[in-house]
Amino acid sequence: MAHLKNKTIREFNEKDLDDRLKQVRSELFKLRIEARKGTLRKESGKLKPLRRDIARMLTRKNEMKRK
Repeated sequence: MAHLKNKTIREFNEKDLDDRLKQVRSELFKLRIEARKGTLRKESGKLKPLRRDIARMLTRKNEMKRK
């Protein structure tokens, strides 16, 4: 999954944002399991960007709730 930019995240409605958030969290979960097993090689650089994407999406969800 590609890195999400703020501009892209702002275009999502609430349902799309929830769906994408579930996808990213499941991908992060899988990568963390691989990291624990020791089989994570090339994808080790994907952990930090995924965590940041999740943070961006949660920030956007909170902004939508305030409005």
